[in-house]
Amino acid sequence: MSIDWAALGQVFGVSLVVTVGIVGLFTVGIVGTSGKSGQEGEAAVATAPGAGARAGAMAAFALCAAAVAYGIYLIVAG
Repeated sequence: MSIDWAALGQVFGVSLVVTVGIVGLFTVGIVGTSGKSGQEGEAAVATAPGAGARAGAMAAFALCAAAVAYGIYLIVAG
């Protein structure tokens, strides 16, 4: 039995990049939907995110969902 180290390295590299990318997109979505709190020393009043931030967050969540759905498709169809 021999191990193809180059193929194993490619699988590891692609998995690492895709995982970091999906987590990054999800983080952008969470930040886009979160309200901003006031400065230190001010009253603790949270403001709602703007329409652009909310639309960007929804796009990031949609891309995450699409990536997960494509991964499930690859596993089930194979």
